[in-house]
Amino acid sequence: MTTLDRAPAVPPVVARSRFLFPIVSAGAVFQAVLQTVIVPLLPELPHFTGASRTAVSWLVTVTLLVGAVVTPIFGRLADMFGKKKMLMVAFFLMTLGSMLCAVSSNISVLIFARALQGAGAAVIPIGISLLRDELPRNKVNGAVAMMSSTLGVGTALGIPFSAMIAQYSNWHVLFWITTAIGLSVTLAAGLFIRESEVSPSGRFDGVGAVGLSAALVLLLVPMTQGSSWGWASGSVISMLLSSALLFTLWVFQQRRNVNPLVDVRALVKRAVLIPHIAALLVGFAFFGNTLITTQLLQGAQGPGAGYGLTIIAAALCQIPASIAMVLFSPVAVRITDRFGSRTAMLAGAAFLAGGYGIHAVAGKPLWGVIVALFITAIGTAIVYSTLSLLILVAVPRQRLAAANGVNSLLRTSGSTLCSATVATILAAYVVAGSEHSTSWAGFAVAYLVCAACAVVVFGVSFLLPQGRTSIDIELPDLRI
Repeated sequence: MTTLDRAPAVPPVVARSRFLFPIVSAGAVFQAVLQTVIVPLLPELPHFTGASRTAVSWLVTVTLLVGAVVTPIFGRLADMFGKKKMLMVAFFLMTLGSMLCAVSSNISVLIFARALQGAGAAVIPIGISLLRDELPRNKVNGAVAMMSSTLGVGTALGIPFSAMIAQYSNWHVLFWITTAIGLSVTLAAGLFIRESEVSPSGRFDGVGAVGLSAALVLLLVPMTQGSSWGWASGSVISMLLSSALLFTLWVFQQRRNVNPLVDVRALVKRAVLIPHIAALLVGFAFFGNTLITTQLLQGAQGPGAGYGLTIIAAALCQIPASIAMVLFSPVAVRITDRFGSRTAMLAGAAFLAGGYGIHAVAGKPLWGVIVALFITAIGTAIVYSTLSLLILVAVPRQRLAAANGVNSLLRTSGSTLCSATVATILAAYVVAGSEHSTSWAGFAVAYLVCAACAVVVFGVSFLLPQGRTSIDIELPDLRI
C-alpha cells in the first residue's frame, strides 16, 4: 500500500476537540450539582455536625461568596496563563472540597470545603472560552448555547440526587460520589483537553483582585445574612456602605491601571453592558424559579400555601425544567441566526415573564406549577444562551475568559440577591399563628418580583443591535 492509499491521520487538534465539549459540559454539570446538593441536607446538618443553624447556613453562603470572588479572577488568569490550567485548578479545588466533606463532620472543615467548591463557578466562563478557541468555527455557537443549559441540568439533578442518597444512605456517601466524579472529570481534562494559545498581556492586577474581592464580600455577606441580622441593623448598613465605597475606588483604580483585572471601559459599551445587566436580572429570575417553587411544593397543606410534597417528589417536578433547558438552548442559536440577537432576547424574556405570570396564580393545580416551571425554563435557556453568544462577539479573544467571568459573576450576584429578597418577602407573609406557613399572597409577590426582572430584560433588549450575533452560526453536530 502506498502512502497515498493510506487513510489520512486525524489532526491532533481535531482528535482532542472531539472530547472538549463533553468534558467541559460534564464539569459544568458537576459544578451545578455541587452548588445544590447541600440544600436538602440543611435541615438535618445541625444534628449531623452538632453546629447551630446559623453556622450551617454558611455552607451555602460561602460557596456563593467564593464563586463570586474567584470567577472574574480565574477568568483573567485563564486569559493570561492558559484556560486549561485554570480549568484544571477549578476542577482540583472542587474535588478536594468534595473529599473533605466526605471525611469530616466538623463544621469548620465543612465550611472550608464548601469554600473550595465555590471555585467551580469559574468552570462555565472558562469552558465557554475554551470552546471558542478550540472548536471549528461552525460548531462554536451551538456548543456554547448547549453549555449554557448545563446550569439548569445540574441544578435539577443535584436536589433529588442529594435527597435520595441522604434518605437511603449515610450523607457522607453523597460526597464520596461527587469526589469520584470530580476525579474523573479532572483526569479527562488533563488527558484530552489541549491548552489554548496564550497571549499574556501585562501583569496580573493583584491590587484590583483584592479590591474586588473585598467589595464583593462586603456586598454579598449582608445580602445573604440580612434577613437574619435585620436589614436595618448597623452591621448590614455599614457593610453595604463600605462595599459601595470600595467599588467606587476599585473602578477608579481599574480605569487608571494599564493592565486592569476587568476592562471597565469596555463594560460601558452597549454591546457589553446590556448582556451584563440582563445577566444580573436573569440570574435573579432563574434562581427564583427553583428557590420559590421548591418551598411552595414542599409547603404543608393547611392554613398557608403548599402542596405537601416530599423533597424527592418536589425535585422530580422540576425535571421538566431541566429538559426545557437542554431542548431550547439550541433554539436560541436558531432564533439568533434567523432573526438576530435582539429577537432572541425578547423571546426569552417574554417566556420568562409568561412563566412567572402563571406561577403567580394562587391555588392552581400541581400540573400548573410544572407548566410554569417549564415555560420559565424555556425563557432562561434562550436568554442565557444568547448572553453567551453576545459576549462571544463583543469582546476581544484575549479578554474573553475575563468578560465571561464578569457575566457569570453578575448571574451569581443576581441569584444571591434573589435568595435574600425571597427570604424577606416570604417571611413578611407568614400566616398568623403559623411559624412556617406562608400565604399564597407571599408566593405571588415573590413570583411577580421575578416577572418584573423579566420585563426589564425585555425592555433593555431593545437597545441591542438587530442582526446576526455570530461567528458562522450553525447548530452543532456535537460529535466533533
